[in-house]
Amino acid sequence: MYSPPPDPDTEQRMRAHHARTAKALDVQVEPGTEFWGWAGRTLGAPARTTTDAPVWLRLVSAPEDKAAGKLWDGALDAQHAVGDLDGHRPALLAVHDAVDDGTAYRAELSVRVDEPVLSDDPILQRDVQLPDSWWTGIAGTLEKVAAVSTDRVAVRQQYMDRAIPEFVGIPAPAVFCWTTAHADLHWANLTQPLRLLDWEGWGRSPEGFDAATLYAYSLLQPDVAARVRAVFPVLGSPAGLAAEATVCAQLLQTVSRGDNLILTDPLRNWSEDLRRR
Repeated sequence: MYSPPPDPDTEQRMRAHHARTAKALDVQVEPGTEFWGWAGRTLGAPARTTTDAPVWLRLVSAPEDKAAGKLWDGALDAQHAVGDLDGHRPALLAVHDAVDDGTAYRAELSVRVDEPVLSDDPILQRDVQLPDSWWTGIAGTLEKVAAVSTDRVAVRQQYMDRAIPEFVGIPAPAVFCWTTAHADLHWANLTQPLRLLDWEGWGRSPEGFDAATLYAYSLLQPDVAARVRAVFPVLGSPAGLAAEATVCAQLLQTVSRGDNLILTDPLRNWSEDLRRR
């Protein structure tokens, strides 16, 4: 969650369109709570329908000529392809599109998740005690996602061929199997009871990509990281090497840009382990 955008015009514009969308979808926004995305690109808030059902209204904006593609259509595509995953994904109830003065707006009305995320930051910075049923649930849910057929791509071979040698120091490992992944599985996108949030970027990835991502964001908590590896035995196996190397490269690339610096040493240790395999 970010602060309101520094540009007051962007803030005013997004709030105005959020209010218009609420009216168009016939929901009442609950005052006092709003969640901004990066640079004011998104604005979300709790709301209620005319039957008093709790919902979440999220507005995303983009230049009109860029309002298409994987990220723009992620939530809608996920609703069509995977549904609510037996309650583990908030169902998308409605979509409302509008264009104003060269900017496109998409509003997504979803079932509200009242449980807080397990971490305010994608990187887990404190221990979490989760029941065995939670771990069984996430393993089963990701297995269902992996089997979904889609032409969406989350990880490209060209990226792997370039980034893994540069940041991990090995040639890109062969991908044994391409499967479908949530592709942004970190602790700020998970709740207890289990819900998987933020489906913008889902798509085809090397087998084990979600497990490797969750492991990477657990590196500061050794007990949790060990549990991730135990629950997902693809990690540490030949079949999972491509996914692990890809995720390690992605995060080391962010470190090179000045982000996720707290993970620098654990990621370097992980890359050394990958080079030995």
